[in-house]
This record gives sequence, C-alpha cells and structure tokens, in this order.
Amino acid sequence: MNLLVDSHCHLDFPELAGDLPGLLKTMQENRVGWALCAGVTLERFPAMLAIVKAQPNLFAAVGVHPDTEEPAREADVDTLVSLAADPKVVAIGETGLDYFRLKGDLEWQRQRFRTHIAAAKICGKPLIIHTRAAASDTLRMLKEEGGAGVGGVFHCFTEDMDTARQALDLGFYISFSGIVTFKNAVEIKAVAQTVPLDRLLVETDSPYLAPVPYRGKLNQPGYVLHVAEEIARLRELPLDSIIEATTTNFFQLFSTAKK
Repeated sequence: MNLLVDSHCHLDFPELAGDLPGLLKTMQENRVGWALCAGVTLERFPAMLAIVKAQPNLFAAVGVHPDTEEPAREADVDTLVSLAADPKVVAIGETGLDYFRLKGDLEWQRQRFRTHIAAAKICGKPLIIHTRAAASDTLRMLKEEGGAGVGGVFHCFTEDMDTARQALDLGFYISFSGIVTFKNAVEIKAVAQTVPLDRLLVETDSPYLAPVPYRGKLNQPGYVLHVAEEIARLRELPLDSIIEATTTNFFQLFSTAKK
C-alpha cells in the first residue's frame, strides 16, 4: 500500500507535543508513513530534534522562521551547517520572506534569508521556503544568492500561477496545505491542477490550517490525506497516483531522508 508524506508540520509545538503517540496512530490509520518537522527558532530546535530522533519515520529541518523578531539566537551560517550535519536533518528552513505579518524596514529578514541560502549551499541540503506577500523579493533573492543550485520547496503555497511557474523554473517543488480544500481558494486550486505531477508535494503545516472537514480545528499530520484527496479530485486522478507521486517527490527532493 502506498503511503503519504506530510512534508511540513510542527510536532514540537505545544498544541501537538503532548500527544505524540496519538498523532502517530492517526498517521498510520490515514496512510501517512512519514512527516517532516520544520524548524522555526534555534531555541526550539533541540526539543524538536529529540522528538524526531525517537521515531524512524520523522525528519527535521533547521532554521529560523522569517517573521521571528529578535530571537534569542539569530541564525548564522556556521551554526546552521553544524546543526544540519545530523543525519535526521534533511533540509534548511523554514526560511524566506514574510511581508504580510511585519511592516517597515525588513532588511534584517532578507539578511536572515541570505544566511539560510548560504548554509544550504554549503551543506547541500534543500531549502524550505516560506513566502507571504513577498513573492517577487523571494524569487529575486533565490536567483541572486544561488538558491536555485540547492533547490527546495515553496511550502504552503498561497501565491498565483506566475509565481508557481517562476519557482518551478528555478527547480523548486510546490507544496499544498489544507488551504487547497477551502471552498474560496479558487486560485490555489487552479495552481494545484497545473503544477507538474513530478514537482508536487502535500503537507499540513499542523497545528495550523486544518483541511476540510476539520477546518477551524487543530490540525495534525494524519490529515494530509484530505489534502491529497482534494488534489486527486481537482486533477481527476486516482488518489493512489497522488500518493505515489508526492511520496516519490519527497524522497527525491529530501534525498538524505531514509525510508
């Protein structure tokens, strides 16, 4: 039986961390074989890595989220490269630009993004990109800093078709979250119909953005099945085709992840 991968979640967040056995059970019941936990701060990373290292089917990424203001520890290249050396760490991120939540002079955010791209180039692990209301700068910086050379994924994709095409042209994958199941997500549904099958990933971004029929409730990795079902419906393909493609894509992109 083909199994799914939740390519982006936050199992270390307090909403989920207290019920790891239950989350793993729901994953199993919903044909979800693996999950990748994305980093948001260096302070939280050790606890997240401990969760991941205790389970053979979990992976980690290390990074400082773009809208984390004045963290206790800012990311530097050497630290990211050192932490990424752990075999359970398969990516750098999440990183990128977010002009939606924060306003004003955001050069510090762009510098943080540059640092993550540099670390990814050194350690040879792909980038997990967060971009919101900042698509043009995100794409420009990936080109300028050589991010296309390491590749990665635009996670929780909420941008337009043109942004998707430019990301694909740079060699990146596109990942869809529970938002694609929302009735009013017309443009995102259209993008999900057209992204090449060999560049498609699915995720939950849990504990946030639970898909229909759980919209508004706490999200978890097992619910990525509903994301895959919606994409299968949109593309008029069998569910197993989406499961097989997205899982193959995950292990191709995150090549150091071991099944």
